[in-house]
Amino acid sequence: MSQAPTASGDKSSLGKAFQKLDLEGHDLPPSPAPSSPRNGRKYALATELVYTEGTDQYNASSVPIYQSATFKGIGNEYDYTRSGNPTRTHVERHLAKIMSANRALVVSSGMGALDVITRVLRPGDEVITGDDLYGGTNRLLKYLATNGGIIVHHVDTTDPEAVRRFVNAKTAMVLLETPTNPLIKIVDIPSIAQITHATNPSAIVAVDNTMLSPILSNPLDLGADIVYESGTKYLSGHHDLMAGVIAVNDAALGDKMYFSINASGCGLSPFDSWLLLRGIKTLAVRMEKQQSNAMRIASFLEDHGFRVRYPGLKSHPQYDLHHSMARGAGAVLSFETGDVTVSERIVESAQLWAISVSFGCVNSLISMPCRMSHASIDAKTRAERNMPEDIIRLCVGIEDVDDLIDDLSRALVQAGAVTVSVENFRAINAPSTGPASGAS
Repeated sequence: MSQAPTASGDKSSLGKAFQKLDLEGHDLPPSPAPSSPRNGRKYALATELVYTEGTDQYNASSVPIYQSATFKGIGNEYDYTRSGNPTRTHVERHLAKIMSANRALVVSSGMGALDVITRVLRPGDEVITGDDLYGGTNRLLKYLATNGGIIVHHVDTTDPEAVRRFVNAKTAMVLLETPTNPLIKIVDIPSIAQITHATNPSAIVAVDNTMLSPILSNPLDLGADIVYESGTKYLSGHHDLMAGVIAVNDAALGDKMYFSINASGCGLSPFDSWLLLRGIKTLAVRMEKQQSNAMRIASFLEDHGFRVRYPGLKSHPQYDLHHSMARGAGAVLSFETGDVTVSERIVESAQLWAISVSFGCVNSLISMPCRMSHASIDAKTRAERNMPEDIIRLCVGIEDVDDLIDDLSRALVQAGAVTVSVENFRAINAPSTGPASGAS
């Protein structure tokens, strides 16, 4: 890294170069900044997602990919891509804009983002988190508890009072997911943030917002200190890159996150930064279609006797709470058949629904979390957390919804989950026909 000149008031060209260095990071860097309009007007979020500005010398409509590991010169904004890259800077500033944050940082995966966040923890610190977590999150926390001296409390975060009982002077972090994955439980972010900060002002409230993305929710506006997301999911939308996003409002906290990223070298590559920016621009239209499809499919399953977990349904016990915090229900839902074998047959019989972990992609995915994304949580722990082994998770894409329902109907019939003839597939989706003879 560059070192400041030893002699104060150095008038040489070297000294002038260092005078340009913005150590506090307030000035926008050279091309391709800035990422937001300068006219002071705040646009609707769907517009902000798409609209970026750059100062590329050729006025390129698409931000250039600075595929360079090093940069020439002394005392310039960039010297080594591990520490900073113009393409990465651009997507970070764009994300800060749409996430209601003062600073955003991008790294190589969603779990990489959580790893950076948990590096602020020290032996003896206590973490409060949910009893329904993404398997990778659970795995990392278990590692920290086993090897790092971190005390982890798994509680029902849908009950703020359950959190209150554990918050104390040693609480360093409250880690939340909402909706939870795969039980689709809703967490009251404002209440938990208020309880946490009132009891221990130094405790950090971190929220995984991957399930909703910035188009539907901004947890920083709800009292969270850190928001992180897997950019691999909705922000990208095509599952052609891996990325993680961290957003904060507190400058000192942002500096801590950046220090870990720079020290470990997990910053997002220039090309993946460019791909992520491209994906973000279509987030609004993708999510609109995916949500619409998800609502149709959730209603279809509920009408035919299955227990469906989706916050877009008024039958969801936390429907009102969810919509007090979010601008939509998202596009992930889960349902139960009552029989593990039947669930396995449904997943295996689907054709349009690809069997895959992850979510947020333009194509629809189906999985059994207890066999796939959450298999790293042992069966005993899953049982203690009331996770049904038969639960099926649907991650709804942008395909024609009638095709998706037809394909799901075929899978349900072939698995014996509903007693409907193959000839009546389309009749299953007709609201006037009423429910099928029942779920298995």
